[in-house]
Amino acid sequence: MATALARAVFARRFHVSASRHALSKFAMPAMSPTMTEGGIASWKKKEGETFAAGDVLLEIETDKATIDVEAQDDGILAKIIAQDGQKNIAVGSPIAIIGEEGDDVAGAEQLAAEAASEKPKEEKAPEAPKSEPAPEKKTEAPKQETKAELPTGDRIFASPIAKKIALEKGIPLAKIKGTGPNGRIIREDVEKYQAPAAGASAATSAGVPSSSTSLPEYTDIPVTNMRRTIGARLTQSKQELPHYYLTLDINMDKVFKLREVFNKTLGEKDKSAKLSVNDFVLKAVACALSDVPEANSAWLGEVIRQYKKVDISVAVATPTGLITPIIKDVGAKGLASISTEGKALAKKARDGKLQPQEYQGGTFTVSNLGMFGISHFTAIINPPQSCILAVGATQPTLVPAPEEERGFKVAQIMKVTLSADHRTVDGAVGARWLSAFKGYLENPLTFML
Repeated sequence: MATALARAVFARRFHVSASRHALSKFAMPAMSPTMTEGGIASWKKKEGETFAAGDVLLEIETDKATIDVEAQDDGILAKIIAQDGQKNIAVGSPIAIIGEEGDDVAGAEQLAAEAASEKPKEEKAPEAPKSEPAPEKKTEAPKQETKAELPTGDRIFASPIAKKIALEKGIPLAKIKGTGPNGRIIREDVEKYQAPAAGASAATSAGVPSSSTSLPEYTDIPVTNMRRTIGARLTQSKQELPHYYLTLDINMDKVFKLREVFNKTLGEKDKSAKLSVNDFVLKAVACALSDVPEANSAWLGEVIRQYKKVDISVAVATPTGLITPIIKDVGAKGLASISTEGKALAKKARDGKLQPQEYQGGTFTVSNLGMFGISHFTAIINPPQSCILAVGATQPTLVPAPEEERGFKVAQIMKVTLSADHRTVDGAVGARWLSAFKGYLENPLTFML
């Protein structure tokens, strides 16, 4: 019994002592289930600097936000492999060498070199077949040149379009070596001759031959991980989901009056507290989804998942692209709570500080462009959700009013459009949901019932 205990203690000490003096590679972590690669926004610790559990080691740029990565244990940052600003780093790739305080960091350089040497090996593999045709082109090049030089002074072989461009630009065809069949001068040869002093522009013109000479000055903006993901997901949604759209006008007069009363009361307690029209919209969305739960669903292939709570994704424009932080269980919250939580999430979104759990998920999305004066638009569904509501600006509009002496009056009308997935939400269901949504906004006191 005692010997067994001693062995256990010895084994445990041996394990600890071994780990204390063994440097390890720190890999790019997966900050979300869908993350396949990320970028280094910035390191918060320097090489050779110690850190404690809970300290922020670095900021990682994912496809949705910039996230702090905290240390799980005490240690030392022995060597940084991936520097600030480096992008498209695959999850699991080494980005640093770490150890424990007191470890011999002399081996950090060697470990880092090993990690770095792994990447060129992977890159050389696809380059191998590319290097084979290269010498073939080189061996063919002299043949083409000699053939192009043979008819010098007699006849110059060139395509009609190449001759036309050369004539317009005043380029002597005799000075151009053709790369076409049998040394024939083709369009690209003439265009490559256009700007011998600017290699970059020549490369650009080769990529876009038809309009390179008429393009104005431009700037190429690198695509961020976030923008790439937005493009891929929205393209997939528009191509694969059978969208249909329902538009409705809503009288917002009572919402405006109630909002004015609430804001006056809230302002007496806290001057910064102020309800927005969007807060009423979110609450009405949750109430309508409670009445028509079929719209609070997701298409999962073999099943249609119908959610019991309403987690609303609110579209927020940020400097790097669109993101949808989530206000959870909106149906159980009051207008003041919705307003406070919505403002806090929007600020974190614009600062790039959202955590994955704050933007992943959601059961329904609201996109409001009313503050930009947009009266009407349609939005693309955020899969696997079934619906997204596009909210336009509220505008004064003449409406029939039999009770008025003139027979009409001016009302504050807001136009909304529901985009729905026909696989999960039939047209009649979408219409019922919009009708319920309109009822709540045109009688906002029902929020309190």
